[in-house]
Amino acid sequence: MSASERPLNEPKPARFVRVLRRLKEHPLARLGPGLITGVADDDPSGIATYSQAGAQFGLQMLWTMPVAFPLMAAIQSMCADLGRVTGKGLAANIKLAFPPAVLRGVVLLLLIANIFNIAADIAAMGEVAELVSGLDRHLMTLVFVVIILMLQVFVPYHRYVVVLKWLTLSLLAYAAVLFTVHVPWGQVALRTFWPHLALSRGAATMVVGVFGTTISPYLFFWQASEEVEDMQRHGARALATDPSAAPSELRRIQWDTWSGMFYSNITAYFIILATAVTLNATGVTNITTAAQAASALRPLAGAFAFTIFALGILGVGLIGVPVLAGSAAYALCEAMGWRWGLERRATDARGFYGVIAISVLAGFVIQYSPLSPMKALFWSAVINGIVAVPLMIVIIILVSKKSIMGAYQVRRPILILGWIATAIMGVAAALMFTT
Repeated sequence: MSASERPLNEPKPARFVRVLRRLKEHPLARLGPGLITGVADDDPSGIATYSQAGAQFGLQMLWTMPVAFPLMAAIQSMCADLGRVTGKGLAANIKLAFPPAVLRGVVLLLLIANIFNIAADIAAMGEVAELVSGLDRHLMTLVFVVIILMLQVFVPYHRYVVVLKWLTLSLLAYAAVLFTVHVPWGQVALRTFWPHLALSRGAATMVVGVFGTTISPYLFFWQASEEVEDMQRHGARALATDPSAAPSELRRIQWDTWSGMFYSNITAYFIILATAVTLNATGVTNITTAAQAASALRPLAGAFAFTIFALGILGVGLIGVPVLAGSAAYALCEAMGWRWGLERRATDARGFYGVIAISVLAGFVIQYSPLSPMKALFWSAVINGIVAVPLMIVIIILVSKKSIMGAYQVRRPILILGWIATAIMGVAAALMFTT
């Protein structure tokens, strides 16, 4: 219906329904779980890490994103394949193929790490909201917590996910920042592929932080379970029992996952670049939170750059926190055999939504405890460093097993990338503990 054909007195509810229908029909809304998984990786704590990389080392850390992209995409595509082929999430597959102690250890560490990460993320959102609006950060944090829980618990996911997918556009803010400042593109191209980086403890620690932030265990559980949710929402069957759908579905997964991870990594690249050509170039090298990065941009790149950087933090926070809480709920409920699913009503999956609520509220409470949000983020990184490597080995073993994947075992090039990613994360974890 064109604008001229619409009735002038069309009621507001009808107009809202029409707008919502258009949003659902937009190509962006038809993208799969890979997009949200990728954007959730650039959560406020991730933005803080990338900002620190750019502020401290300038253009010398740009190379990390081209290296991380294929490794991250390979692992996430394995998780997506596992969920779609078996019709079970990652935790459920681990439960079938490994001793109970393996699953218990992984899920416990994931829960603790996710709660710490949620604490850091919502604290950053409150701090940024205070910078933008002038309102008290704790009040704003409470508002964000209530919004996130109300949407995730009471709104069916097929509706909520439309909002999340449109929020992914907030990442474009970091590309927009580059239009407000001078960028030496020749040097950028050179340092992206030929960095001049001294081998120091600080540089090693930062590389560990960047890779640890980019390849995160909670994304593994979310990606696999979201494929199962997506399959069930469309009334489809697992590919292991419905081979006719395999060619098109596996192609969709590859496109969706690799494009989502590309979006995530190119955004991280822009964040490193934006802070390198603004903060590092003017001697500002000590950034510990995303809000500090936004605040430091104001006198250097102007109010516009500050505002869009800050709004980007809020946008990805509204995606990252639900993914952190949701991945913890998926993992625990699959391990315990409880009902789970974001499409279920809260009364039909009390344990699942209980884990989500407790995770977010525990993250909120940490702000009032002796453990600061930055300390929480530190311990989240430590726990993720512990769990990432063995979990990646488990994933590679699962997708290589004929008894699990049937005729859809993951191809050798993806497996090789997966092993390379595991080796790099292993070295990163070792460096984290030694430095």
